[in-house]
Parts: sequence; structure tokens; C-alpha cells
Amino acid sequence: MRQIAALPYRIEGTTEEPSVQVLLVTSRGTRRWVIPKGNPNSGMSAHASAALEAEEEAGVRGALCPIPLGSYQYRKLRGSGATLMVDVDVFPLAVNDILPSWKEQDQRERRWYSLSEAANIVNEPDLRNLIRSFAPREFKAAVRRTGALGTMTRHTGLAPMFGWFQRLLPRTGNFFEMFETHAATVLSGAEATARLLAGGPNASEHILEISEREHDADDITREVLQTVRKTFLTPFDRGAITALIGALDDTIDEMHAAASAIDLYELREFTPEMHDMAGIIVDAARLAAEAMPLLRDISRNGDRLHELTERLIRIEGHADQIHTAGLKRSLQQYGKTDTLRFVTEREIYKHLERIVDAFEDVADQIDGIVIDHA
Repeated sequence: MRQIAALPYRIEGTTEEPSVQVLLVTSRGTRRWVIPKGNPNSGMSAHASAALEAEEEAGVRGALCPIPLGSYQYRKLRGSGATLMVDVDVFPLAVNDILPSWKEQDQRERRWYSLSEAANIVNEPDLRNLIRSFAPREFKAAVRRTGALGTMTRHTGLAPMFGWFQRLLPRTGNFFEMFETHAATVLSGAEATARLLAGGPNASEHILEISEREHDADDITREVLQTVRKTFLTPFDRGAITALIGALDDTIDEMHAAASAIDLYELREFTPEMHDMAGIIVDAARLAAEAMPLLRDISRNGDRLHELTERLIRIEGHADQIHTAGLKRSLQQYGKTDTLRFVTEREIYKHLERIVDAFEDVADQIDGIVIDHA
């Protein structure tokens, strides 16, 4: 048997102390804590079914990434008395709308938990591990500054003596803080982009927020470039620093371009493929935001950084397929009857694809830094 599930999450707190929370619901029978799940609906994609389960069971909507984080197994008791193994594909859902009333509100309780709390309270071991690996495993440890001795003893590389000496030298420039702040700004812009593509009457507010986030990101990028010129010793190669911040900035520049196009064409209804790409954009931004603090200690966090960049590259390939399917649908639907609509949708798809491509560039830059310094 196979089922689908959504992992509703939200990110709160500051850049230095981010708090990732997931929403759990109680099951109808045993009242144990679970994530919203169910059987795939006939005629619907797996991720669309997962989004529907989240809305009906937990009363939440948001940007759902169409690529599963992973899966877990549990045994389901059937009416015949048999217990059958069920494989559940889990899709991340960035929550942006919490409904005051929903279909199963009288049958279930919903509650936000931290990642560690949620992992401890669910019964299924595979789901427990999936929740724990969803966000930074060593996030707080990565952003916590350590003394020179601790850094030296953990450092390994091709030139250990140079690494030892480099860590004793005074270092100026708050590059890591700026990377993390920029990535947090990109994530906020991605969430605003997803809210914009969800439709509704507040499009102008979402467009304005994307524009503001883009300006904030430009300020951070400018500060990074100025700091590179003023800093004698940098944590890694100057070219790598400027390439990474440039790739990050490209992501939110493309979000701004997409929002501007939507505003220009006054588009207020969006296709399922656009919703899917919005979900991918939010998940890509979340991965980038997790990766930035881990750059503080590449030797220790190299494996996790590779996991993050691998998923970024994988979801970019999936986004290409969604982009192609969306264009084909638009051409078939409007190519002969409403050329302006087709041209408009093609323009939006182009910008959405460029956003995801920019995140792939971020992954490439991170991989380059890891290869050079891990």
C-alpha cells in the first residue's frame, strides 16, 4: 500500500536563532500525533493529494513542494484484522494560511511543535528520522563561534599547517552573518512569491513585499562586496565569496522580475504548474538558508552541505519538467484562441524557471567551496 502525507512547517525567530516548527495532528482513532496523510486521490497528483490532506485534516494551506522529502513506513490495521505495511511519501508544505475552521476540526487536534519535540512525539521511527533531518541538524552548533583551539583540533585538509596558522590570524569581515541574513531575506521573498502565486485579493501587498526584500538583498550584497575589498584575510577565496553572494542575489532578483511581470500583466489566476514551481522555490530557499550557517565549519558540515546541494540540483531538474508541462498546457489551451494569455503565461513560466536555475547556481557555488575547503 502507498499513501501520501504533508509535513506542514514554518520558520520563525531571528537569523542567528531560527526556529523551525512543524504542525502535527491527532489521528481519529488512537489520538496519537501524526502528520496529515491519506490515500492518493484518483485523478490528482500525489503532491496535490497531500496538499488536500493538509487542508482537510490540519486546516493549513501553503506552498507545497512536489518533490517528496522521503518516505516512512507503518503498519495499518485493516477491517479484516490484517496489518499491512504502508509506504508514505512526505511532501514539505510551507504554511502561509492557517484556516480558523476546517473539515476535520471536530475530529482532530492540531498543534505546532519544534523539530525535536515533533520527532519525539511521533511513533514511527522512519518519520522520526525524517523530521529530525528536515532542517539543520547542526544549525545552532554551526553558528556558534568557537575558540581557536577547538577550530584547530577539528580542522583537517591538504595543508593542515597552513589551516592551523590561518585560524590563529585575526579575521575581519562578518561574511557569514551577511550570507545568513541574505539567505533569510531570499527565503522571505520566496514565501511572498508563493503567496502571490496562490492568487487572491492581496496581490499588490505581496508584490510590494517582494520588491522590499529585493532591495534589502541588494543592500546586503553591496555590503559584502565592499567588505571583500577592505578585508585582508577572508574565510575562503574572494572570488568564491563574490560568486556565492551573486548567485544568492540572482534568486531574489528573478523573484522580483516575476512579480513585476505579474503586476504588469495584472495576472491574478495561476496554473497548477505555477503553484508547483512556487512550492519548489520555497523549498529551494529553505535549503539555501540552512546551508549558509554550515559554511562556518565546512570540515565538519561537508556531508550535510552535499546533501543540501544534491537536493537543490535534483529539484531543479524536476522544475524543468513542470515548466515544460505548463507551457504545453498553456499552448494547447490558449495558443489558438487567446494568444495574449499564452504569451503572458509563457513570460511567467520563464521567470519562475530562472528563479530555480539561480538556486542551482547557488548549489554549484556551495559545492565549489566545499571541494576547496572541506
